[in-house]
Amino acid sequence: MSNTPANLSYTKEHEWVESLGGNLYRIGITDYAQSALGDIVYIQLPKLDSAVKYESVCGEVESTKSVSEIYAPISGKIIKINSELDASPEKINTDPYGSGWIAEIEISPDFDLTTLLSAADYQKLTA
Repeated sequence: MSNTPANLSYTKEHEWVESLGGNLYRIGITDYAQSALGDIVYIQLPKLDSAVKYESVCGEVESTKSVSEIYAPISGKIIKINSELDASPEKINTDPYGSGWIAEIEISPDFDLTTLLSAADYQKLTA
């Protein structure tokens, strides 16, 4: 069974969302997703200061097995990216909820967070 921290929210496309307080959120791909992808060798990070829309493509992850798109789990503006992943994309494999985070988003005021899945709901999806 994959690691699914209870303090995070999730999407059906296997992204996670963490509240950093106020209107700031950190995003990444789940342990389940990185496990399915295999060894990650490259990531195309979202563009800094770009606007992202819920469920739209905002980046790409390339593994030894395949290339997968990263979908924005919330709508808002990319205010920070994890540039360490450029040199060390394997951090997504070793620590998907920690040093393998992908970006921080300033959420759109009109975005409805109830569209996201709880940890329990995500576990049911991936069971």
